[in-house]
Amino acid sequence: MKSSKGQGNFLPMLIIGALFFIFGFVTWLNGILIPYFKISCELSDFEATLVAFAFYISYTVMALPASWVLKRTGFHKGMTVGLLVMAVGTLVFIPAAINRAYWMFLSGLFIMGAGLAVLQTAANPYITIIGPRESAAKRISIMGICNKMAGAIAPLILAYFILDDGDAFVKSLDGLDGIARVAALDGLAHRVIGPYLVMTLILVLLGIAVRYAPLPDVESEDDTDFSIANADSKKSILQFPQLILGAIALFFYVGVEVIAGDTIIRYGISQGCMIETAKAFTSYTLIAMIVGYLAGIMLIPKFISQRTALIASALLGIVLSVVVVLASPTFSIIALAVLGLANALVWPAIWPLAIHDLGKFIKTGSAVLIMAIAGGAILPLLWGRLSDLFSPQIAYFILIPSYLIILYYAIRGYKLRSWK
Repeated sequence: MKSSKGQGNFLPMLIIGALFFIFGFVTWLNGILIPYFKISCELSDFEATLVAFAFYISYTVMALPASWVLKRTGFHKGMTVGLLVMAVGTLVFIPAAINRAYWMFLSGLFIMGAGLAVLQTAANPYITIIGPRESAAKRISIMGICNKMAGAIAPLILAYFILDDGDAFVKSLDGLDGIARVAALDGLAHRVIGPYLVMTLILVLLGIAVRYAPLPDVESEDDTDFSIANADSKKSILQFPQLILGAIALFFYVGVEVIAGDTIIRYGISQGCMIETAKAFTSYTLIAMIVGYLAGIMLIPKFISQRTALIASALLGIVLSVVVVLASPTFSIIALAVLGLANALVWPAIWPLAIHDLGKFIKTGSAVLIMAIAGGAILPLLWGRLSDLFSPQIAYFILIPSYLIILYYAIRGYKLRSWK
């Protein structure tokens, strides 16, 4: 069955929306896992941000293998493969919790990220191709709402099970040593077993459901819809500046998005906020992103172009980043949360600009863009190192050059079709 763009796309959009909900739920658990592992495994800020590193670096490692998998399975079956791989990752959390082994937790996160790499490599071009290119950012924004709605509730749900008594638990640790302290930390680690068993079951059932869902095949359409006169004459993916520069911009975008969402709880605690209060901060960041996605749905392409939205997002990100670094703790935390608004439309706007005119290279190009998600591994790790060396607030300085790079792509980088 072949897709007819603009017609009969409601059911596929609904199914892909459900997948983006799963993406968001699993991804944004990292925001609560970072302070959770910092306590239960007694880590520094740098060590705790290895949570983000293990999860997002798998995108770089697995993006090209994911492209190979999709060439063999197609987008539809590939989504099922991704969900089942994710289920293996969540299952690894069980022995990791029993042994309170941080390296095993990181292994589970890496496997989950590998499954998501397959899902993202399939779902992002799918949702782009299934309708007109000029409204691709609008469709991706709808997917983003599904993603961030899940992300807003995920940390709160997991926090209820693993850190509901976080402040009291941390205070009680001060009076413990030796065997009693180890037993308390082991008990804290065991709290993830129930939630991750449930997630494993849900992922397996979803994998089976998606396998038999009525998704149309759009694979044969991408080469015609995105081809240009000289695309077939090019021999390498590196000959497309708009793609390579788009991947670089996405690298820094994902980095700042993950920093804003995954470090804000830890940052709030470092600024004197109680865990009971700070555990909701990631949700605030994602609510701000939902507001941005809603704006994109209403404004793109009727009132503003994808490029204009990207320029506005980059400029807002620069301003808010300066506030995060220089303001008092309260305003700094608020600005960090509002970065969700600046981040919302960056991915939806860059993706269609970067894959436009790729012709037969579109699948490989999609894999290259997915590899850029490694920014979510590298930049938070850099933030953690700077936080340990200086302070958490000063470490947020790395946000500013990141948004400047995004601004360059929005103004000039996306136009380039030759390196000459």
